[in-house]
Amino acid sequence: MKGIILAGGNGTRLHPITLGVSKQLLPVYDKPMIYYPLSVLMLAGIRDILVISSPRDLPQYRAVLGDGSSLGISLSYAEQLAPRGLAEAFTIGAGHIGDESVALILGDNIFHGPGFSLLLQEHVPHTDGALLFGYPVRDPERYGVGEADDRGRLVSLEEKPARPRSNRAITGLYFYDNDIVSIARELRPSPRGELEITDVNRHYLARGKAHLVDLGRGFTWLDTGTHDSLLEAGTYIQALERRQGLRIACVEEVALRKGFISPQECYRLGERLGYSGYGRYVMDVAESLRGAGPEERGGSIGAEHGPRRGIGAAVGLKA
Repeated sequence: MKGIILAGGNGTRLHPITLGVSKQLLPVYDKPMIYYPLSVLMLAGIRDILVISSPRDLPQYRAVLGDGSSLGISLSYAEQLAPRGLAEAFTIGAGHIGDESVALILGDNIFHGPGFSLLLQEHVPHTDGALLFGYPVRDPERYGVGEADDRGRLVSLEEKPARPRSNRAITGLYFYDNDIVSIARELRPSPRGELEITDVNRHYLARGKAHLVDLGRGFTWLDTGTHDSLLEAGTYIQALERRQGLRIACVEEVALRKGFISPQECYRLGERLGYSGYGRYVMDVAESLRGAGPEERGGSIGAEHGPRRGIGAAVGLKA
Protein backbone atom coordinates (compact mmCIF):
# COMPACT_ATOMS: atom_id res chain seq x y z
CA MET A 1 0.00 0.00 0.00
CA LYS A 2 1.16 3.50 -0.88
CA GLY A 3 0.59 6.62 1.21
CA ILE A 4 -0.19 10.24 0.38
CA ILE A 5 -0.08 13.25 2.69
CA LEU A 6 -1.98 16.19 1.27
CA ALA A 7 -0.34 19.31 2.65
CA GLY A 8 -1.55 21.86 0.12
CA GLY A 9 -3.78 24.87 0.45
CA ASN A 10 -2.94 28.42 1.31
CA GLY A 11 -3.80 28.31 5.01
CA THR A 12 -5.86 31.48 4.65
CA ARG A 13 -7.76 30.87 7.90
CA LEU A 14 -4.42 31.09 9.70
CA HIS A 15 -3.21 34.33 8.13
CA PRO A 16 -0.95 36.14 8.83
CA ILE A 17 1.14 33.32 10.33
CA THR A 18 0.94 31.27 7.13
CA LEU A 19 1.95 34.07 4.77
CA GLY A 20 5.51 32.75 4.66
CA VAL A 21 5.23 29.15 5.81
CA SER A 22 3.02 26.18 5.04
CA LYS A 23 0.33 25.50 7.64
CA GLN A 24 1.44 21.88 7.98
CA LEU A 25 4.93 22.99 9.03
CA LEU A 26 3.65 25.07 11.93
CA PRO A 27 4.47 23.63 15.36
CA VAL A 28 1.91 21.64 17.29
CA TYR A 29 3.61 21.91 20.66
CA ASP A 30 7.01 20.24 20.14
CA LYS A 31 7.06 19.09 16.52
CA PRO A 32 5.94 20.16 13.05
CA MET A 33 2.28 19.48 12.31
CA ILE A 34 3.16 17.12 9.46
CA TYR A 35 4.79 14.67 11.88
CA TYR A 36 1.33 13.69 13.11
CA PRO A 37 -0.12 12.45 9.79
CA LEU A 38 3.25 10.97 8.83
CA SER A 39 3.27 8.92 12.02
CA VAL A 40 -0.23 7.58 11.26
CA LEU A 41 0.84 6.24 7.87
CA MET A 42 3.94 4.71 9.43
CA LEU A 43 1.80 3.08 12.14
CA ALA A 44 -0.22 1.51 9.32
CA GLY A 45 3.01 -0.02 8.01
CA ILE A 46 3.19 2.26 4.96
CA ARG A 47 6.73 3.09 3.92
CA ASP A 48 6.35 4.64 0.44
CA ILE A 49 4.77 8.06 0.91
CA LEU A 50 4.11 11.02 -1.39
CA VAL A 51 3.86 14.53 0.07
CA ILE A 52 1.75 16.90 -2.04
CA SER A 53 2.03 20.64 -1.49
CA SER A 54 2.38 23.94 -3.33
CA PRO A 55 5.46 24.82 -5.40
CA ARG A 56 6.31 27.50 -2.83
CA ASP A 57 6.25 25.12 0.12
CA LEU A 58 7.76 21.90 -1.24
CA PRO A 59 11.40 23.01 -0.64
CA GLN A 60 10.53 23.50 3.03
CA TYR A 61 9.14 19.98 3.28
CA ARG A 62 12.23 18.55 1.65
CA ALA A 63 14.39 20.45 4.15
CA VAL A 64 12.42 19.13 7.13
CA LEU A 65 11.76 15.53 6.02
CA GLY A 66 14.35 14.73 3.37
CA ASP A 67 13.92 11.51 1.41
CA GLY A 68 12.80 9.55 4.47
CA SER A 69 15.73 7.15 4.38
CA SER A 70 16.82 8.06 7.92
CA LEU A 71 13.44 6.72 9.10
CA GLY A 72 13.59 3.62 6.93
CA ILE A 73 10.89 4.92 4.60
CA SER A 74 10.74 6.56 1.16
CA LEU A 75 9.40 10.09 0.79
CA SER A 76 8.76 11.74 -2.56
CA TYR A 77 7.13 15.05 -3.44
CA ALA A 78 4.65 16.44 -5.95
CA GLU A 79 3.16 19.84 -6.68
CA GLN A 80 -0.45 20.90 -6.38
CA LEU A 81 -0.47 24.14 -8.31
CA ALA A 82 -3.69 25.39 -6.73
CA PRO A 83 -6.18 23.98 -4.20
CA ARG A 84 -8.56 22.02 -6.46
CA GLY A 85 -10.00 19.61 -3.93
CA LEU A 86 -8.86 16.65 -1.87
CA ALA A 87 -9.59 14.10 -4.60
CA GLU A 88 -7.05 15.75 -6.89
CA ALA A 89 -4.42 14.03 -4.75
CA PHE A 90 -5.22 10.78 -6.58
CA THR A 91 -4.73 12.22 -10.05
CA ILE A 92 -1.53 14.02 -9.00
CA GLY A 93 -0.34 10.85 -7.29
CA ALA A 94 -1.49 8.33 -9.90
CA GLY A 95 2.07 7.43 -10.89
CA HIS A 96 3.01 7.02 -7.24
CA ILE A 97 0.02 4.76 -6.56
CA GLY A 98 0.61 2.56 -9.59
CA ASP A 99 -1.39 -0.66 -9.26
CA GLU A 100 -1.50 -0.65 -5.46
CA SER A 101 -4.03 0.45 -2.87
CA VAL A 102 -3.49 3.82 -1.19
CA ALA A 103 -4.01 5.75 2.02
CA LEU A 104 -4.66 9.48 1.99
CA ILE A 105 -4.32 11.58 5.12
CA LEU A 106 -4.78 15.32 5.41
CA GLY A 107 -1.74 17.16 6.67
CA ASP A 108 -3.63 19.11 9.32
CA ASN A 109 -5.36 16.15 11.00
CA ILE A 110 -4.20 14.69 14.32
CA PHE A 111 -5.30 11.27 15.57
CA HIS A 112 -4.55 9.86 18.99
CA GLY A 113 -5.98 6.98 20.97
CA PRO A 114 -5.25 3.69 22.71
CA GLY A 115 -4.68 0.79 20.38
CA PHE A 116 -4.69 2.96 17.26
CA SER A 117 -1.90 1.00 15.58
CA LEU A 118 -3.72 -2.26 16.34
CA LEU A 119 -6.90 -0.82 14.86
CA LEU A 120 -5.04 0.08 11.68
CA GLN A 121 -3.37 -3.33 11.52
CA GLU A 122 -6.76 -5.01 11.89
CA HIS A 123 -8.59 -3.14 9.15
CA VAL A 124 -6.10 -1.76 6.63
CA PRO A 125 -4.76 -5.04 5.16
CA HIS A 126 -8.32 -6.01 4.24
CA THR A 127 -9.23 -2.79 2.45
CA ASP A 128 -11.69 -3.73 -0.28
CA GLY A 129 -13.19 -0.56 -1.68
CA ALA A 130 -13.12 2.43 0.65
CA LEU A 131 -12.25 2.38 4.34
CA LEU A 132 -13.26 5.53 6.21
CA PHE A 133 -13.04 6.53 9.86
CA GLY A 134 -15.93 8.10 11.74
CA TYR A 135 -15.63 10.24 14.85
CA PRO A 136 -18.55 11.26 17.10
CA VAL A 137 -19.10 15.03 17.17
CA ARG A 138 -21.63 17.28 18.87
CA ASP A 139 -22.29 19.33 15.73
CA PRO A 140 -22.47 16.84 12.82
CA GLU A 141 -24.23 19.42 10.63
CA ARG A 142 -20.79 21.03 10.12
CA TYR A 143 -19.23 17.88 8.62
CA GLY A 144 -19.57 15.13 6.09
CA VAL A 145 -21.46 12.51 8.09
CA GLY A 146 -21.54 8.74 7.63
CA GLU A 147 -23.97 6.11 8.85
CA ALA A 148 -23.00 2.44 9.00
CA ASP A 149 -24.84 -0.82 9.61
CA ASP A 150 -23.91 -3.31 12.32
CA ARG A 151 -21.25 -4.83 10.03
CA GLY A 152 -19.54 -1.49 9.47
CA ARG A 153 -20.78 -1.10 5.91
CA LEU A 154 -21.52 2.51 5.02
CA VAL A 155 -25.22 2.93 4.25
CA SER A 156 -25.53 6.72 3.97
CA LEU A 157 -23.27 9.71 3.43
CA GLU A 158 -24.37 13.31 3.81
CA GLU A 159 -22.43 16.55 3.43
CA LYS A 160 -23.27 19.09 6.16
CA PRO A 161 -26.84 17.81 6.58
CA ALA A 162 -29.52 19.98 8.19
CA ARG A 163 -30.90 16.87 9.91
CA PRO A 164 -28.02 14.43 10.36
CA ARG A 165 -28.82 10.73 10.45
CA SER A 166 -25.66 10.08 12.43
CA ASN A 167 -23.20 11.97 14.61
CA ARG A 168 -20.18 10.29 12.96
CA ALA A 169 -18.08 12.86 11.11
CA ILE A 170 -15.87 11.51 8.34
CA THR A 171 -12.28 12.25 9.34
CA GLY A 172 -9.34 13.15 7.12
CA LEU A 173 -7.98 9.60 6.88
CA TYR A 174 -9.01 7.48 3.89
CA PHE A 175 -7.97 4.07 2.55
CA TYR A 176 -8.90 2.97 -0.99
CA ASP A 177 -8.30 0.09 -3.35
CA ASN A 178 -6.71 0.77 -6.73
CA ASP A 179 -10.04 1.72 -8.33
CA ILE A 180 -9.54 5.14 -6.76
CA VAL A 181 -7.29 6.23 -9.62
CA SER A 182 -9.93 5.72 -12.32
CA ILE A 183 -12.69 7.09 -10.09
CA ALA A 184 -10.74 10.29 -9.44
CA ARG A 185 -9.98 10.75 -13.13
CA GLU A 186 -13.70 10.58 -13.97
CA LEU A 187 -14.77 13.14 -11.36
CA ARG A 188 -16.15 16.49 -12.43
CA PRO A 189 -15.54 19.64 -10.38
CA SER A 190 -18.23 20.59 -7.90
CA PRO A 191 -19.97 23.99 -8.04
CA ARG A 192 -17.09 25.41 -6.01
CA GLY A 193 -14.63 24.17 -8.66
CA GLU A 194 -13.06 21.32 -6.69
CA LEU A 195 -12.76 17.55 -6.98
CA GLU A 196 -14.60 16.49 -3.85
CA ILE A 197 -13.59 13.55 -1.66
CA THR A 198 -17.27 13.12 -0.79
CA ASP A 199 -18.01 12.36 -4.46
CA VAL A 200 -15.31 9.68 -4.36
CA ASN A 201 -16.86 8.12 -1.28
CA ARG A 202 -20.31 8.19 -2.90
CA HIS A 203 -18.94 6.11 -5.79
CA TYR A 204 -17.87 3.42 -3.35
CA LEU A 205 -21.13 3.77 -1.39
CA ALA A 206 -23.14 3.16 -4.58
CA ARG A 207 -21.12 0.00 -5.19
CA GLY A 208 -21.67 -1.23 -1.64
CA LYS A 209 -17.92 -1.14 -1.07
CA ALA A 210 -17.57 1.63 1.51
CA HIS A 211 -16.86 0.77 5.14
CA LEU A 212 -16.80 2.95 8.23
CA VAL A 213 -14.62 2.26 11.27
CA ASP A 214 -15.87 3.95 14.41
CA LEU A 215 -13.30 5.88 16.43
CA GLY A 216 -15.18 5.76 19.69
CA ARG A 217 -14.52 6.69 23.28
CA GLY A 218 -10.89 7.29 24.16
CA PHE A 219 -9.91 8.55 20.72
CA THR A 220 -9.16 12.12 19.79
CA TRP A 221 -9.39 13.62 16.33
CA LEU A 222 -8.19 17.19 15.87
CA ASP A 223 -8.32 19.49 12.86
CA THR A 224 -5.80 22.32 13.20
CA GLY A 225 -7.12 24.70 10.56
CA THR A 226 -7.88 27.74 12.73
CA HIS A 227 -5.97 29.76 15.30
CA ASP A 228 -8.09 28.41 18.14
CA SER A 229 -7.93 24.77 17.02
CA LEU A 230 -4.16 25.02 16.48
CA LEU A 231 -3.70 26.36 20.01
CA GLU A 232 -6.06 23.73 21.45
CA ALA A 233 -4.15 20.95 19.69
CA GLY A 234 -0.83 22.16 21.07
CA THR A 235 -2.26 22.41 24.57
CA TYR A 236 -3.72 18.91 24.30
CA ILE A 237 -0.39 17.42 23.16
CA GLN A 238 1.49 19.33 25.86
CA ALA A 239 -0.80 18.06 28.62
CA LEU A 240 -0.58 14.42 27.49
CA GLU A 241 3.17 14.44 27.03
CA ARG A 242 3.83 16.07 30.38
CA ARG A 243 1.44 13.78 32.24
CA GLN A 244 2.43 10.50 30.59
CA GLY A 245 6.10 11.10 29.81
CA LEU A 246 5.77 10.25 26.12
CA ARG A 247 6.13 12.01 22.81
CA ILE A 248 3.05 11.67 20.63
CA ALA A 249 3.82 11.20 16.93
CA CYS A 250 7.55 10.86 17.50
CA VAL A 251 8.37 9.54 14.03
CA GLU A 252 11.79 8.27 15.10
CA GLU A 253 10.21 6.13 17.81
CA VAL A 254 7.53 4.83 15.45
CA ALA A 255 10.23 3.90 12.92
CA LEU A 256 12.18 2.05 15.62
CA ARG A 257 9.20 0.17 17.04
CA LYS A 258 7.95 -0.78 13.58
CA GLY A 259 11.37 -2.23 12.77
CA PHE A 260 12.16 0.31 10.04
CA ILE A 261 15.40 1.36 11.77
CA SER A 262 17.72 -0.06 14.43
CA PRO A 263 18.26 1.33 17.94
CA GLN A 264 21.68 2.57 16.83
CA GLU A 265 20.15 4.46 13.91
CA CYS A 266 17.44 5.87 16.17
CA TYR A 267 20.03 7.06 18.68
CA ARG A 268 21.96 8.89 15.99
CA LEU A 269 18.76 10.67 14.91
CA GLY A 270 18.34 11.90 18.47
CA GLU A 271 21.94 13.09 18.57
CA ARG A 272 21.37 15.22 15.48
CA LEU A 273 18.64 17.11 17.31
CA GLY A 274 21.17 18.45 19.78
CA TYR A 275 20.14 19.13 23.34
CA SER A 276 16.43 19.60 22.73
CA GLY A 277 14.03 17.69 24.94
CA TYR A 278 12.77 15.91 21.83
CA GLY A 279 16.28 14.79 20.88
CA ARG A 280 16.99 13.50 24.39
CA TYR A 281 13.71 11.58 24.30
CA VAL A 282 14.68 9.90 21.01
CA MET A 283 18.02 8.86 22.49
CA ASP A 284 16.29 7.55 25.63
CA VAL A 285 13.91 5.48 23.49
CA ALA A 286 16.82 4.00 21.56
CA GLU A 287 18.75 3.23 24.73
CA SER A 288 15.76 1.63 26.44
CA LEU A 289 15.19 -0.73 23.49
CA ARG A 290 18.79 -1.69 22.87
CA GLY A 291 18.97 -5.46 22.64
CA ALA A 292 15.19 -5.86 22.53
CA GLY A 293 13.74 -8.20 19.91
CA PRO A 294 11.23 -7.07 17.27
CA GLU A 295 8.24 -8.16 19.36
CA GLU A 296 9.44 -6.19 22.38
CA ARG A 297 10.22 -3.11 20.30
CA GLY A 298 6.77 -3.20 18.73
CA GLY A 299 4.93 -3.58 22.00
CA SER A 300 3.92 0.07 22.28
CA ILE A 301 4.06 2.59 19.48
CA GLY A 302 4.97 6.24 19.86
CA ALA A 303 1.62 7.66 18.74
CA GLU A 304 -0.03 5.78 21.61
CA HIS A 305 2.48 5.01 24.34
CA GLY A 306 6.15 5.58 25.00
CA PRO A 307 8.81 4.99 27.61
CA ARG A 308 8.96 7.29 30.58
CA ARG A 309 11.38 10.14 30.33
CA GLY A 310 14.21 10.30 32.75
CA ILE A 311 15.52 6.82 31.89
CA GLY A 312 18.94 8.27 32.40
CA ALA A 313 21.79 9.24 30.13
CA ALA A 314 21.47 7.43 26.83
CA VAL A 315 24.91 6.09 26.00
CA GLY A 316 26.49 3.27 24.14
CA LEU A 317 24.54 3.48 20.89
CA LYS A 318 26.81 5.70 18.86
CA ALA A 319 28.47 2.89 16.96
